[in-house]
Amino acid sequence: MNPDAEAIRAKLIALEDYRKLLNGAVLTSNWLTVDQAMIDTFADATRDHQFIHVDPVRARETPFGGTIAHGFLTLSLLSTLAFDVMPGVEGTRMGVNYGFEKVRFMSPVKSGARVRGKFRLVGLVERAVSVQSAWESAIEVEGAIKPALEAHWITVAMVEPRGE
Repeated sequence: MNPDAEAIRAKLIALEDYRKLLNGAVLTSNWLTVDQAMIDTFADATRDHQFIHVDPVRARETPFGGTIAHGFLTLSLLSTLAFDVMPGVEGTRMGVNYGFEKVRFMSPVKSGARVRGKFRLVGLVERAVSVQSAWESAIEVEGAIKPALEAHWITVAMVEPRGE
């Protein structure tokens, strides 16, 4: 078994315990640095090379004072930040993103900034072969007053069939 698979298995909890997360504590990830290399790699992957993301000299002249991460890069970081703290349900075969509601980009993430995720389970729908979870999600920027992003994130865990 590879290390990633071991880490995932270690975070699986019984459905009974998962239910206890509903409307409970906020789960907070570790900090992650969003550096220029990450921003440039995202720009290459998405073909979005707008200067405010990839040209530090020109970006210095903007109100941001330097390059900033793409909003969609910030949104995509929810996955890695969530992996840091969100448990899964025992018996999960795979997890998928179902969608987002009310995604808001509240403040920029400047190159070199540290971000972390905050997640709170606010909805749970159990079916015979899946568990759908709704999460209040936010990405905070270290030292910033407002979060970079807030979103209502819906995930689905495909689980071993169980009786209803």
